[in-house]
Amino acid sequence: MTSPTEEVGLNGLRLASAVRDCFARIPSDQVAAMLREIHRASVQQRLIYLRDGEPETIRVLPCPITALPEQLSYVHYVTLTIHNALKRLLDIYLVDERVRELLRVTPWEEEWIRGCWTPGHAESNPVFGRLDAVVDFISPMWKASLLYLEPNLTGIGGLHIAPTCERIVADIVVPTLQSYDPALHLEIGADIRELLMQEVLEHLQRIGRPARRVCFVEPKYAGSGPEEQQALAEYYHERYGMRVMHADPSELEVRGSEVTYEGECVDLAYRDYAVLDLVELQHEGVDVEPMRRLFRENRVISSLAAELDQKSCWEVLTDPELEGRYFSNEERRIFRRHILWTRLLWDRKTALPDGSTEGLLEFVRRERESLVIKPNRGYGGEGVIIGHGSTQSEWESAIERALWDSERWVVQRLASIPVRDLPVASEDGAVHMEPFYSVMGFAPSSDGVAILARVSQQAVVNVAQRGGICAVMLGHAPAPRAFAS
Repeated sequence: MTSPTEEVGLNGLRLASAVRDCFARIPSDQVAAMLREIHRASVQQRLIYLRDGEPETIRVLPCPITALPEQLSYVHYVTLTIHNALKRLLDIYLVDERVRELLRVTPWEEEWIRGCWTPGHAESNPVFGRLDAVVDFISPMWKASLLYLEPNLTGIGGLHIAPTCERIVADIVVPTLQSYDPALHLEIGADIRELLMQEVLEHLQRIGRPARRVCFVEPKYAGSGPEEQQALAEYYHERYGMRVMHADPSELEVRGSEVTYEGECVDLAYRDYAVLDLVELQHEGVDVEPMRRLFRENRVISSLAAELDQKSCWEVLTDPELEGRYFSNEERRIFRRHILWTRLLWDRKTALPDGSTEGLLEFVRRERESLVIKPNRGYGGEGVIIGHGSTQSEWESAIERALWDSERWVVQRLASIPVRDLPVASEDGAVHMEPFYSVMGFAPSSDGVAILARVSQQAVVNVAQRGGICAVMLGHAPAPRAFAS
């Protein structure tokens, strides 16, 4: 007998198999034409990643990753539970010295936090983030496969990329699949742009500001990263009639009691800027008082709570003493089941994945094959050392670097990253299947969860590392086939 959870996973496998079977029946020349059409649509709809100022079209894989509605419902619940716990960490940080040590920030960041955060902020604390995770929707043990890698709490990528990818696949690929299997019905899930806008509108209402002008504050002139802001501004203006600006912090001004951009009042800022980046601008002579004022007046998404965006957040949520002090039984159950064991790497004793207590360095040196070392505040996949892909000598060197580096590092239990066979075209136009690792980014709100699915043929999966993206689509398992006796 299979359990209800296992039955859902088997239904997920049947749905994915139906999609795969359709692709197997499509002639290679038709798949190749589909890939060319996807690339043209990606260029036209500005799926762009800037590398040193040069635009590069983000690769969209044609075969969608599928999930059942009940699977997405569970993912939403778990992700929102973890997200809401992360939002509370700043208040805990301010009163608990041990948490401050685990989530250490620079003195400049500390000054911003203590100067701009008030009890009123905690009551209306807008954080719109993305939690990166792995999950295998086609496994009977799909719930156990849901493991969270790290938080990303501010300036998340994918706001334009994810829904645009989904729409391209829905328009180009899904009709072809349905022509081969009319019973196959796939739908787009929650739109991350809509989830963000609901957060914006609800927060503006709570703080009593009109929903007139939202400013996306970003490093406009950096020349690197996803190129999304202009497309987002156009989308929100067309759909909501809202004036959406995008500005570098240096372009904001304080005029009287208002923060302005090019003479227009800013009602709320969505930021792709960390406080530490603002501090660096200040040291360069840039007036950052407009951003400080927006933070003080609680007119920034994500709030200052997002400044604790570190992989060591997972240690706070899973340390036996701290989790028992600050989180409910249900929250702790979710943390223990779905958050990967993660510890700041230094010479000390700590609780290990099996619940025992041991010297951390001895454990890390001994268990190389099952661990990964990462920069605590890094992003984009830079600096990640996977134990089983390293020699013992290389692993020891990584440990020594982590111990002596001024920037802190974490060690994390290695997650099993799902591998999917996806159709690709070679230079001569021939289509064949190749394996890709896949990692999910879940962006939750009370209204739903949006997904950015990144794929790569390398174990470190990130668009910044020249990976690609897949659409995640909802469907229902096909009815079991009846066989003649």
